[in-house]
Amino acid sequence: MSEQNSNPFKNLEGDLKDVPPELRKKVMDDVAAAKLLMELANLFTGNYASIIEGMLKTKNK
Repeated sequence: MSEQNSNPFKNLEGDLKDVPPELRKKVMDDVAAAKLLMELANLFTGNYASIIEGMLKTKNK
């Protein structure tokens, strides 16, 4: 019964442990790869809206 009444968030207040360097490197490499893919996708697909808008825009003088 005392397990139900205990607050699990109290356990989060403890000291944080350092992450092993190999795990940290793997996570950072995965983040860098995801960022690269997002930037490449934006390069090839992000400007379609502005290109179409520029082609359809009429010049008023």
